[in-house]
Amino acid sequence: MELRDIEIFLTLAGELHFGRTAERLRVSQARVSQSIKQQERRIGAALFERTSRTVRLTPLGERLRDRLDAGYREIMVGIEEAAAAARGQIGTLTVGTMGPHHQEIAAVFDLFRQRHPQCALRTREILPSDPFGPLRAGRVDVGILWLPVREPDLAVGPHLHTEQLVLAVGSDHPLAGRDRVSMEELGDHPVVGPEGPIPGYVWEAHTPSVTPAGRPIRSGITVDTLEEAFTAIGAGLVISPVGAHVAASRVRPDITFVPVDDGPVLRYAPVWRSAARPG
Repeated sequence: MELRDIEIFLTLAGELHFGRTAERLRVSQARVSQSIKQQERRIGAALFERTSRTVRLTPLGERLRDRLDAGYREIMVGIEEAAAAARGQIGTLTVGTMGPHHQEIAAVFDLFRQRHPQCALRTREILPSDPFGPLRAGRVDVGILWLPVREPDLAVGPHLHTEQLVLAVGSDHPLAGRDRVSMEELGDHPVVGPEGPIPGYVWEAHTPSVTPAGRPIRSGITVDTLEEAFTAIGAGLVISPVGAHVAASRVRPDITFVPVDDGPVLRYAPVWRSAARPG
């Protein structure tokens, strides 16, 4: 199996969507389909179950993913190490993360420091309302951002981690006493909106504009920062889906975090300026 075919398989195993896989790898959807079919013919069994609406790994596909993933990452680390050594990489790499997400990739940071001891690593916060601004302004070299990212001047790396969403409501809000809520209930209450240049398609992955049944979700107060959002939520003015990792780091008496049964899952990946691709 060629390295590119391994990359296609692992990316599809993470995305479970042929179109998003092709977009991330910057190849045609036909190329992705052809690669998977060739791998399945070579192995003699299906790796994915496909329907008109879903793509799922078969049990055999799950085993292959688990075996290939560790080896692929080792190969890529080796390539990056060799490239860095050839360049004599020095200086500072600035990584931007949202809220506490640097904690979720602490092992990646540790590995980078071990591999590139002459290169200092710095982290800066990226506001969810302006995820691409720091990259384009050169304030950060790499941003760990939730997907999708469909900007022609930005490149997207491999999926790093995922985050479930919970619903943040004021402690006196009617939903605060619930054990669980559904996304449909967002149609009954105003939600936080972003006051910044975040593209609509990116915000949609976090806070959809309609409920699963198609009812509009009303935007209430718009904010720049997480702190502004939590202040408005604590005052009972709005509610908002928030990442579970952010919720765990922002425990406060005026806000209750309620699990969401059918909420979207945020998928995070490194993003950088295409003209200054790291590694």
